[in-house]
Amino acid sequence: MFKTILVPVDLGEVEAVQPAIDKAVELATASGGTLRLIYVRAIVPVTYMEFMPPTFDEEQQGEAEKRLADLAAKVALPAERVSAVVRLGSVYNEVLDEAEKTGTDLVVIGSHRPTMATYLLGSNAATVVRHAKCSVLVVRA
Repeated sequence: MFKTILVPVDLGEVEAVQPAIDKAVELATASGGTLRLIYVRAIVPVTYMEFMPPTFDEEQQGEAEKRLADLAAKVALPAERVSAVVRLGSVYNEVLDEAEKTGTDLVVIGSHRPTMATYLLGSNAATVVRHAKCSVLVVRA
């Protein structure tokens, strides 16, 4: 079934992504698979970098890794079957790249109910669904 399941996480809205994590855990448990959480940090525009402290990137990366590790520790699977990664870039590009690099069988992604803005502009979930080379399960929050 599914040996590697990737779950994109928004650390700013952990409650909203919890249903996707729960579904991924259910599927990983049933198939004996592993679960990988991914959080994608946004790139700060160069024009703002002069106002940031020199250690800004390292601090942001470290904080994101800590928060994601805390979330991963709460996942109801044995620790050796759960991993986490923090990447920098655009959400859908990094999720798709991580899925390909790790041989992901399934991406389980949370999504809000569609609004007019997401119908017109698209969303990260919609882009992942359209471009993923593996199966994608969208869990509505």
